[in-house]
Amino acid sequence: MSSEKSSIPEISIVVPLFNEESVFNILVTRLNEIINKCHYSIEVLMVDDGSQDQTPELMTNLAESDANYHCVFLSRNFGHQAAVSAGLENCLATKAVMIMDADLQDPPELIFEFNDKIDDGYDVVFAIRKNRKETLLKKLAYWSFYRFQKKITSTKMPLDSGDFSMLSRRVVDYINSMPEKSRFLRGMRAWVGFKQIGVEYERNARQAGETKYSIQSLIKLATDGIFNFSDLPLKLITRLGLYTIVLSIIYISIIIVKRIFYDNVPEGYTTIIVSLALFSGVQLISLGVIGEYLHRIYDQTRQRPLYIIDKKIRNKKKTKATIG
Repeated sequence: MSSEKSSIPEISIVVPLFNEESVFNILVTRLNEIINKCHYSIEVLMVDDGSQDQTPELMTNLAESDANYHCVFLSRNFGHQAAVSAGLENCLATKAVMIMDADLQDPPELIFEFNDKIDDGYDVVFAIRKNRKETLLKKLAYWSFYRFQKKITSTKMPLDSGDFSMLSRRVVDYINSMPEKSRFLRGMRAWVGFKQIGVEYERNARQAGETKYSIQSLIKLATDGIFNFSDLPLKLITRLGLYTIVLSIIYISIIIVKRIFYDNVPEGYTTIIVSLALFSGVQLISLGVIGEYLHRIYDQTRQRPLYIIDKKIRNKKKTKATIG
C-alpha cells in the first residue's frame, strides 16, 4: 500500500560530514534502506563541516534530487560538536532526532530500536558500545577517560556512550537553548535529565576512508568534557597548595631541629633548586588549570557564533514511499 508521507518529518537524522567522499555512497544506500522501511516521515539533515574533497558536491546533488535529504554547509571547519549543533538547530523533526556519524561505525539501523524506546516514553536513548574495532591503546584511552570522567563530574554520564543517540524534540530544544561555546553534547544530553536509557551495540570498523578525529581533537573533546562538567581541577589546586604548605612546614621543621640540636643546616644550591622547582611546578600547574576556565569564560563573553552557515539546501518536493 502506498501513501504520501508528511512534508514535516517526525524523525530527523543529523549527520555531520568532513571529507567523507569515500564513504558517502555507502552511507546514502544504508539510509535509503531505512527510509523505505519506515512508516513515519524522516528527513536526513547532512551538515558539511568545511570539507575539502568532493563531499559538498555529492551532498548538493543528493539534496537537489531527493526530498528526503537536506543539507547545511558551514563556512569552514568548526569541529564535530559545532557541526552536530548546527544540525540540531536546523532540523525540523516534530518527534525526535537521531545523531550519527557518517563513517557508519554506528549502525543507522538502530533507529528502529531507538524509536521504540522514544515511543515507550524515554526522552534520550543513547547507544552503549559493547565492543570497539579500535587499537588496544585507543580502547584503553576511551575506557579510562569515561571512568575518570564519571568519578569527577556531578552530572551522571553513562559509560562507553558517545554522541550516537536519539533525542526527543523537547530535549533537542533544551540543548539548543544552551549558550555555551565549548560544546560537549553527550554531557549536555545527560545534564538535561528526563527519562534516559541505553541500548548496547557492537561498534563496527569504519566503512571507508580514515578517521577525521585527530589526537588533538580527541584531547580537546576530553578536556571540554572535564572542565565543562567538573570543578575538581579547581579543587585540586587548593589541595595541591595545602599539600605543598604541609611539606614546606615539615621541611622547615627538620631544618630547625637540625640547627638547634645538631648545629647542622643543609647548605648549597641543591636545597634551593629543589624547593624552587617544587613551588614553581605547583604554581605553573595552578595557572594552567585556572587558564582553562578563564579561556572558556573569555570565549563565552566574546559572543561569537558557534558556527557560520554558508548555505542551505532544502528540497520541498514531496516523495511517495511504501508504508512498512
